[in-house]
Amino acid sequence: MAENKNDASKVTAVKPKVTGAVFVAPLKTALPTDAKTELDPAFKNLGFISDDGIKNENTASSEDVKAWGGAIVNTVQKEKTDKFKMTYIEGMNINVLKFIYGKSNVEGDLDTGITIKVGLEEAEPQVMVIDSVLQGGYLKRVVIPMAKLTELGEISYSDSETLGYESTVSAFPDSDGFTHYEYIQKKG
Repeated sequence: MAENKNDASKVTAVKPKVTGAVFVAPLKTALPTDAKTELDPAFKNLGFISDDGIKNENTASSEDVKAWGGAIVNTVQKEKTDKFKMTYIEGMNINVLKFIYGKSNVEGDLDTGITIKVGLEEAEPQVMVIDSVLQGGYLKRVVIPMAKLTELGEISYSDSETLGYESTVSAFPDSDGFTHYEYIQKKG
């Protein structure tokens, strides 16, 4: 039973795939169900992420249930959140701008000029895929069937900092009740 022993070969670090790490597509786009399958062409690459990487905040809070006399007899979950935090650093990537400000609020391209209209409407939910590479030649893919930009950090316009869009994406449950899926598979 080797599975019950510590195994240093199972310790790993995570790097982005060189062909792109974070992709978004409209809801109802065909979702990948493994770590290797090529993404549907509807997925758009959101470019480089800052060296802080991606942080997944998958948290739950609960409340104790007490019986008469003060004994705790149960604990009930009050809420559960699944959020992904990252900073997009390709400040001139049209896909990033459309993700941050909304597809209908960004027009043009770098050659003809880009116009961004900043409004108050909520971001629309999309499908998100995060591709990474683990040590030992393994691929890891996180698939978020319903991802929505729910927080946008302060945008700094400075000659000493890279223009970036610090964001929090909330993952909401799909029709099966899952907020995201993770796939790990040997490359090749």
